[in-house]
Amino acid sequence: MRNSVRYLRNNVVEIIEDLDPRQTLLDHLRLSKQAVGTKEGCNEGDCGACTVVLGRIRDGELHYEPVNACITLTGMVDGCEVITVEDLAEGETLHPVQQAMVDHHGSQCGFCTPGIVMSLFALYQDGARPVTRQAITDQLSGNLCRCTGYRPIIDAAQSACAAAPADRFARARAGKRQALLNLQDEMDVFVGDEQRFFAAPASVDALARLYLQHPDATLVAGATDVGLWITKQLRDLKKIIWLGRVAKLDRLTLAEDGVSMGATVTHARALPALAAIDPDLGEMMRRFGSTQVRASGTVGGNIANGSPIGDLAPALIALGARLYLRRGEEGRALLLEDFFIGYGKQDRQPGEFVVGLAVVKPGADEAFRCYKISKRFDEDISAVMGAFKFTLAGGRIASARVAFGGMAATPRRGLHTEEALAGIELDDSSNWGRALDALAVDYQPISDMRASADYRNEVARALLMKALVEIAGAESSETRLIGRRERADAA
Repeated sequence: MRNSVRYLRNNVVEIIEDLDPRQTLLDHLRLSKQAVGTKEGCNEGDCGACTVVLGRIRDGELHYEPVNACITLTGMVDGCEVITVEDLAEGETLHPVQQAMVDHHGSQCGFCTPGIVMSLFALYQDGARPVTRQAITDQLSGNLCRCTGYRPIIDAAQSACAAAPADRFARARAGKRQALLNLQDEMDVFVGDEQRFFAAPASVDALARLYLQHPDATLVAGATDVGLWITKQLRDLKKIIWLGRVAKLDRLTLAEDGVSMGATVTHARALPALAAIDPDLGEMMRRFGSTQVRASGTVGGNIANGSPIGDLAPALIALGARLYLRRGEEGRALLLEDFFIGYGKQDRQPGEFVVGLAVVKPGADEAFRCYKISKRFDEDISAVMGAFKFTLAGGRIASARVAFGGMAATPRRGLHTEEALAGIELDDSSNWGRALDALAVDYQPISDMRASADYRNEVARALLMKALVEIAGAESSETRLIGRRERADAA
């Protein structure tokens, strides 16, 4: 067992042996390392002023990703390279991204600029070439700028990222990769004592033993939710178990009929796999938080926190996803929809944790749609999230799965709505009314800061109608196409 946290910065291995489990990376950098270029803005992972870049080994290769230092716990950088805005320039020579921001007048007050530079630095290093405007705006979705506006910042990004990376980080990439590989070991990390600790087990078996021994500990994967418990709710979390070092818990397996993924697969890694299941899932994930949030937050964490307004759960429930859990030596599986019991409550025993999940791709006779409604397009929590899967028989809905987020205390299926949908003809909209009315039986949402109950009810009806219209149109087009093919074959 190792009693320290280790990370790489500026080619020096930093070792932390005395660690407050609640300490954020932002506080560590500013207070212990005097790296004050990393700013504290919202302190909730929203504004991006605190953005730093982590170099991480994944599948044997080095990847650079931006994260929010304000909600990333210090212990979570074990085995990583930490890069801050102070680390970019070579002596008096600015980094190409920094120089482009100067040349294109991309900064005014300057408070948000370090975070913007770090997000663009990650794009400079790992962005696909040619870098598109869409890729730039997606990269900047987690960085707010209230002074300059984004046009000169986007211009700077297009200029700096036009060619392949050629800075000192690119030149030293092979050496950095080896240095990080040298930091990796198969040892469990435990810093603290039995009453207050930061732990990072290295295997699922070690995690199961530790969590069974300390069921009152807080499990942390990406900390995009737990981080706010610390910074906003000021909770004194005495025992933290980080899942980021657990071997094989980040495994993602693609198959012809679907995908299975471990609990610590990040949203960034899950995005292309889910998009391959259905384009609507890919678009929903593109709007999931920000680049920084998707690089840290995990699929398992999003499910395990049981949020009634989580984006992912309703979509996966509609697809019939199956969840896998473990407690001690025992494991079990259940449908995702059965995991959510009540507000903030899940079917999870003390010492039990999410191991992973499996999602089956819709079949040839199935149609899937999901829609996110929020006040902002990017980086916003849903007011309503609707997901629909219809099994079709000709132009008729043989069966349906309907799930919503933001409409109840948990992500929930609409069983009465599903019953009303079964058997209706898609080419006869006059018989859709009973299904639309059934939504009011399944869901009685509340009013809160994001939306009123009346708004949510109206939006839910509109989303179901949208799914019916789109699927009816697609089914009609396919029927016409088949008819043309049949006529051509007969001729």
